[in-house]
Parts: sequence; C-alpha cells; structure tokens
Amino acid sequence: MNISVVIPLLNEDESLNELHDWIVKVMQANQFSYEIIFIDDGSTDNSWQVIEQLSKKNTSVKGLRFQQNYGKSQALNAGFKIAKGKVVITMDADLQDSPDEIPELYKQITENDLDLVSGWKKKRYDSKIRKNLPSKLFNAAARKTSGLKLHDFNCGLKAYKKEVIKSIDVYGEMHRYIPVLAKNEGFQKIDEKVVQHQARKYGTTKFGMDRFINGFLDLITIWFLSKFAKRPMHLFGFLGSFMFFIGFCFALYLGIDKLFFNPVGRLLTDRPQFYASIVAMIIGTQLFLAGFLGELILRSKRNDARYKISMEVGQNNN
Repeated sequence: MNISVVIPLLNEDESLNELHDWIVKVMQANQFSYEIIFIDDGSTDNSWQVIEQLSKKNTSVKGLRFQQNYGKSQALNAGFKIAKGKVVITMDADLQDSPDEIPELYKQITENDLDLVSGWKKKRYDSKIRKNLPSKLFNAAARKTSGLKLHDFNCGLKAYKKEVIKSIDVYGEMHRYIPVLAKNEGFQKIDEKVVQHQARKYGTTKFGMDRFINGFLDLITIWFLSKFAKRPMHLFGFLGSFMFFIGFCFALYLGIDKLFFNPVGRLLTDRPQFYASIVAMIIGTQLFLAGFLGELILRSKRNDARYKISMEVGQNNN
C-alpha cells in the first residue's frame, strides 16, 4: 500500500463527505493504493455515522471511535498503530488542509529518501490574535529548544515514512512536536514544504487558551525528555549532589564554629543557618532519589493505554 491518510476529528460531520471525495479523487488521479483512517475523538454530532456510511461505500475507509474526547495526540497515536501505508500522511478534517498536496508530499518522502516532511502554512487564514500569534510563539520556542529549523511545527499536514510513526509515542499535546519526537528517535532526515492553507468552511475552531498553555507545558516536557530522558540521574543526581554539598558545607561550618570558636554561645538550633543546611541536605537527598527512581522506571517502562476505543469500522478491509 502506498499511502495511509490519518485524520483525527472532533465534531466535523459537515466536512467529512467532501474531504473523503477530495482525497479519493487525488488518489485515483495518481493511481495510489491507499487507506483513509478517520479517528473520531469523542464527537457529539453525526461524525461517526458519516464515517460508517463512508466505510460501507469505500472499502479503503477505516474508522476508530473513542469513548470520549482524549485529544488529538491520542487520536493520531491510535491511527498510527493501524496504518499500513509505506507513507503516512496526517491532515485535519476541517478542509483547511488541501489533499492536493498529497502527491508532492509522497514524492518528497519516497524520491528524496526523507523520514518526515512537515507542512508550512506560509499564508494563513486563521484569526491573527487567536491562532497566528500563539503559533508564532510556539514555533519560535520549539525551534530554539529542539534545534529543528522548521517554520510551522503545528501544521496538521505532514508526511512520514512508515518506520517513523511506528517508532514514536504521541501523547499529551505532543502532536505539535512530532518532528522533535522523530528526531529524538534518530530520524534526522526532516524537511518542510510550503502548503496551501484554506479558510475554515464548516464549524468552528477547537483552539482555546487551554491548548495554548498545555502546548507550552508540553514543550518544556519535550525539552527535558530530549536532554535527560535516557539518563534522568544526570540531572537529578547532579542537582541533588549539589544541594547536599551546600547543606553539608553549612553544617560543617556550624560544627567547627561551635566546637572551636563559640563553645558556650547560643545553641545551633537558634541559628537560621542550621535549618538552611538541614533543608538543603533533605532536598538534595530527595533529588538524588528522584533521579534513581527515574532510572528504575526507565528500565521497567510499560506502555499503558491512554484511551478506549468504543467502535471501529473497516478493520478487515485490505
């Protein structure tokens, strides 16, 4: 199979038929073998009913339905697990991503032997204050922390070599930083392509301030994981040893001062330095233990499911 198109969605019943027909038209024009995987992320409209109808009409359509809204990252992760195409393309369901970009994205992956091609919506039709400004802040921070010189980390239109999506674990709001996750797994051949962005035709945007905040928190997480995920003791052990050393030095100073210079003076417990040394040594010990526990957890890592699928269609289709 040439291409798997993975489409996460939430309450997009108005756009699904049009999007499906557009993708099929592109695939047939280019003679691609394909599958379309819709992941319904807990929609409350008729999105799942539309997916079921599309699956009956087109055996290349598959669908997963979450029991509730788990988020775009979980939806992508579920789609990646069942994708069979040599190249996997992700896109949003709101018709703002153009399926006409698929042939060029496929060509970049296969002909240039790239691991990942990220779309760049150079000209956007979103609200400048609500989405454009936050996206620019995200992208600037992501470039700085990851070292990847991509203009648009948050673009939903991306193409991946199959090996990439089978190697990464997407969770939280990490869908924004999939190129960084891929880089951390050793996939270095990453490029970008300017893609057409279209104004939303149906429904309303799902972007909110909570996603803005969560995205930045996840950026901090991914920076930490990039630096210390494989060796948490390198960070926590260093900080713990440093804090313990400071506390020990305070305690040593107080002990020498009490024994040799001020034996009949005030009690050690009356001096604030005594409590500072105790707190520093306790914090140092806790940080060191945190690093040690991190190493143990890393070695006994489990892959726990973060979502529950209530229905699926098309899984027996070839």
